[in-house]
Amino acid sequence: MVMPHERFVRVWLRRSQLSPEDIDEVIQDCYCRFAMLDEVEHIERPDAYFFTMARNLVARRMKRAKIIPIDGLSESEVAGLIDETPSPERHVAARMEMSSLRAFIALLPERRRRVVEMRKFDELSQKEIAARLGITESKVENDLFQGMLAVQRAWRDMRIDTEDQSGGRNKGPHGLGARS
Repeated sequence: MVMPHERFVRVWLRRSQLSPEDIDEVIQDCYCRFAMLDEVEHIERPDAYFFTMARNLVARRMKRAKIIPIDGLSESEVAGLIDETPSPERHVAARMEMSSLRAFIALLPERRRRVVEMRKFDELSQKEIAARLGITESKVENDLFQGMLAVQRAWRDMRIDTEDQSGGRNKGPHGLGARS
């Protein structure tokens, strides 16, 4: 539930000027706290929950480093630490992800691209798409399935490339049209 968001939390923690060891400790502390939860159904936004937990842990570390007792924090200071609005980094990351998603879809073969866009962005039914494109619903279903598989593969490959690049290795881009 929260693991897909770890990468974004790590990026945010790096920008917070924490050492790699401290970043690992904050992430580990977050996972330990998640593991201690009896239920997770109450978590509506795992990304915001993860960010808030990491932010609170960093704030605690900073307060302890300054040797200021945590119980000395005012209610307004505590409320400021629990702000759940997405950070500017999260907004930028979301825009970048949407841009990547649109770029992956743009690489699909023409009809498949149109089917995916009409279904996912225009929210048309398969029946409506078939009527507009003059094809059968089974072709729409197949194009949608194959298109989404290709996008998922490209998304996975992009994440692997990103991880490899941060580790020093660099792979080339992966195309979508090849396995269509």
